[in-house]
Amino acid sequence: MRRMINPSPIADLLATANRIILGKEREVRLAVCCLLAGGHLLIEDLPGVGKTTLAHTLARLLGFRFARIQFTSDMLPADILGVSIFDRAQGTFRFLAGPVFSELLLADEINRATPKTQSALLEAMEEGQVTIEGETRPLPEPFFVIATQNPTNQIGTFPLPESQLDRFLLRIELGYPDRAAERTLLESGGRREQLPTLQPGLSAERFKLLQQAVREIHVAPALFDYLQLLIEGSRQDSRFIHGLSPRAALALLAAARAWAFADGRPMVLPEDVQAVLPSVARHRLRRVNGEPADEDDIATLIRSVALS
Repeated sequence: MRRMINPSPIADLLATANRIILGKEREVRLAVCCLLAGGHLLIEDLPGVGKTTLAHTLARLLGFRFARIQFTSDMLPADILGVSIFDRAQGTFRFLAGPVFSELLLADEINRATPKTQSALLEAMEEGQVTIEGETRPLPEPFFVIATQNPTNQIGTFPLPESQLDRFLLRIELGYPDRAAERTLLESGGRREQLPTLQPGLSAERFKLLQQAVREIHVAPALFDYLQLLIEGSRQDSRFIHGLSPRAALALLAAARAWAFADGRPMVLPEDVQAVLPSVARHRLRRVNGEPADEDDIATLIRSVALS
């Protein structure tokens, strides 16, 4: 019999985060589960709905070393990775590390940078290292990227290539707050001023232990069957240009484990897979007309796979 997992550290973190990001309990939980699963998070939405505030909140509550980059069209890869400068006193070159050498990197409005600059993060997100001037340098552990992007139809944006999108384990949208949450924001003057008062509830070392616990969540053979049927269903679906890749399947499994962990359960249920599937799949699936998949597409995919 597997022991039940104490979810209190994550429950406390979620409760505190939800006092800052009002009325977005599901989205906040998805963001936390993404980090628990060891993945990077993409938040796509209109300006002003709380994307950056969510990233700041998670960084403070998790006690991570945090860096923020405001992406712009004139940014260069060196602005992210770092650069070597000549030290006259020592007579040698000295490397100045860029903001990528942090535990949590906020790539704000990532799609306002050119593709060349966006690609500077590919190696970092996939391998936890960067190669600069022929030298490979490891990044801290843990290392996460939370990227925000504005809708691609806005002026001055460069769409992320599929190879970049696939590096993000989950993609979420915050959307407008409901009426009650917005009224609270209006009456209180917002929540950004509360960020400096937040105290870390977890350390980076403690968080790594929780990540290990997530990886140990049990997955039954029948659940593996169900997950594979969903992946195969996406590949056979004529609505999509191509289906979900093996990397997407691994992302789905990791996210489902994290979702179960947040509930304090020692095993993954089909409901966990269904809960995270839209955030795993929508930015990876594209319809034959070129448009990204939507919630209805994912719901149809789920209905097409019968639970045995």
